[in-house]
Amino acid sequence: MVLLFLLTAVGFLVLPASADTTTYLIQAANNVYVSNYTIDPAVLFTGDTATATFYVTNGNANQSVMVNHATFGDNDILLTSGSYDTNVNIGPLQTQAFVFSVGTDKSVGTYYPSFSLSFSAGNGLYYRTPVKVDNTPLVMTIADQPDAFAQGVKETICVQISNPRDNDVKNVILEATGNDVTLTPSKTYIGYLAAGTSTMVNFTSTADDPTTLFLNVNYDNGDNSHTINATLPIVFTTDKLQADPVMSNIVIALNNGTYDVTGDVTNAGLSNANGVTVTSLSPAVPQDPERNYVIGTLKPDDFGSFEITFTAPDGTTSVPLQQSYKDNDGNVITSVQNIDLTQATTQTGSKPSMLPALVVVIIIVLGVGGYLYQKKRKNQ
Repeated sequence: MVLLFLLTAVGFLVLPASADTTTYLIQAANNVYVSNYTIDPAVLFTGDTATATFYVTNGNANQSVMVNHATFGDNDILLTSGSYDTNVNIGPLQTQAFVFSVGTDKSVGTYYPSFSLSFSAGNGLYYRTPVKVDNTPLVMTIADQPDAFAQGVKETICVQISNPRDNDVKNVILEATGNDVTLTPSKTYIGYLAAGTSTMVNFTSTADDPTTLFLNVNYDNGDNSHTINATLPIVFTTDKLQADPVMSNIVIALNNGTYDVTGDVTNAGLSNANGVTVTSLSPAVPQDPERNYVIGTLKPDDFGSFEITFTAPDGTTSVPLQQSYKDNDGNVITSVQNIDLTQATTQTGSKPSMLPALVVVIIIVLGVGGYLYQKKRKNQ
């Protein structure tokens, strides 16, 4: 009977203490809150996965709080990693990070999954956060390209890459490929591209034959890889603004087996022709003194004369003359025109010397000078 009384007395002493402890723990839990959260990527494509991080802060100055069963997600945003099922102690004024991997196969829209955790006192914390799904890709635009492509000519192409999404993307790379074409650089690393911004990328192409360029932009939305593609046909056409050297007034003379060809080159284009050169091609064999002839720079509507000498095997009726020049980018552009050797005029001996005419001029000058000198003396 005495033992029963003592146990009853002890029970009355313990029960109020347990109730006070529970109330104290509940009050402490009320000071625990989500102080921040991040979702990377901030906006998902359908099928993407994301890393969600929730920062839980214990606002109590002197009381630790034990939490467990932390999880995140719902039927729309699915948890792809495990939840926190073990106890986690958060010290006074400390912050604990809870990291989850989630994914979705939902279409475009905004969803509101919940982050939750439990306290040892029996109550819990619930925090809903929006997760946006948007399938808008990056945009690639050919911002600038030449008016015309030509064989073997290096041309500059400018590509604009824009990010119309509401979140940043990373590891952006532009890659250009194609057959029978040299691309410099063929791959350009851009890196981060912030939401609502764009960037310009330049590269050069030198095509040996008409072809098609394949342009690919690879980028990461969080840890999810995505790609956009574009094509650019390269078709050889005539540049309306390029230089256009034209040979004319061709005169062919044959002297002791050596052909002497003179003529003019006129720039009929709208750009400068730099370093204009004329030479003969096989079966011709260039000979001194004019194996080839450098005219230099011809401005639009300007012309220059040339003279070249060569021999040709017996029976040759035509020989190609090649003229070449450099455009403003340093590209060498050539063209060939055949000349008819059967139209050559035959000369014998050497070329007429300019010396007799020069002697005559000197004699006339001296004679006139002497006459004027004598006349001046008589007048004195």
